[in-house]
Amino acid sequence: MSDIVLDGHKLAWHGDRVRAWLAGERVAPITIDCALTRRCTYRCVYCYGQLQANDERKMTKDVIFRFLDDAAEIGVKAVSFVSDGESTANPHVYDAILRGHENGLSMALGTNGFLLKDDRLEDILPALTYLRFNISAAEPARYAHIHGCKEACFHKVVNTVQEAVRVKREMGLSVTLGLQMVLMPEFADQILPLARLGGELGVDYTVIKHCSDDETHALGVNYEDYFALTELLKQAEALSTPEHLVGAKWSKILSSGKRGYSRCYGPALIMQFSGSGLVAPCGMLFNRKYAKYHMGNIADQSFKEIWQSDRYREVLSLLASDRFDARTMCGSLCLQHKVNECLWAVRHEAAPLPEPSGGPPMHVNFI
Repeated sequence: MSDIVLDGHKLAWHGDRVRAWLAGERVAPITIDCALTRRCTYRCVYCYGQLQANDERKMTKDVIFRFLDDAAEIGVKAVSFVSDGESTANPHVYDAILRGHENGLSMALGTNGFLLKDDRLEDILPALTYLRFNISAAEPARYAHIHGCKEACFHKVVNTVQEAVRVKREMGLSVTLGLQMVLMPEFADQILPLARLGGELGVDYTVIKHCSDDETHALGVNYEDYFALTELLKQAEALSTPEHLVGAKWSKILSSGKRGYSRCYGPALIMQFSGSGLVAPCGMLFNRKYAKYHMGNIADQSFKEIWQSDRYREVLSLLASDRFDARTMCGSLCLQHKVNECLWAVRHEAAPLPEPSGGPPMHVNFI
């Protein structure tokens, strides 16, 4: 697990795409992060999805397959079903993973695990680069409170994680299995129990990340409170073993929720879709009130058509212009944050393009 990047980016291994973007060419995203529905059975206290309401279309099997076919055709390298909904609530998620893999795409799934069917793990794990379980507590009562569900859900999810570990080992698969904790400062009591639980369950890693908030601070995250958790997070990382990595996303946790760049370049290389089918530059712009940044909907037209459209280019150009300021017009610490830091430095601070050092890291196409 020493080759996994939990706090950074992988642009160094995609220099051709970065150089094409710098030259002003129309480039396909390297990674697309999306959901297959906006529905979810949980009501997590930190859920950003509640801030992303937009007009939903039906994500049918035909719509999903057309998108995955288009993505492969135009040069997308990876698709992760991780966004503003619980993709396992869409019955086509299993077929979608297999279709993307058959198309040559690197595929990944992030899920709370409650609806994930144990009897489908043998089908999908060979087709996944990683399977990540979103779990922010290691004790049933705390889990139920934080995730807005019944305590029984915790036990079901733990059993499913154990089954995934068993299938991976018995089939000799390369898929990475991980736990992800979305840390709000008030969840500090669960940091060490969750780090221990990851080791007990046999997953490859447990990652502890910040909680994103919007530009109005609707979720009420106080980023300064993270600093008091530094020693606790170091204790959690010290529980790492050769078989189980525990890592915190330090650069974001200790950033005070601030950005050092004003323009947003990242969506050209890592884009997000809503579970409604909406194509937008990033998850923070899904809400219908940000309609001027919306590019189209894959239920209404093919992704290839949207990508080739003038509208697609216009929106990316707007985000990259002085008419947009990521420091004041965006929420905090988005998915594109590390990529944005790199591209800003290359374009505005005369930083050299990152170059590969050694072999490619794990999950190289998920930048």
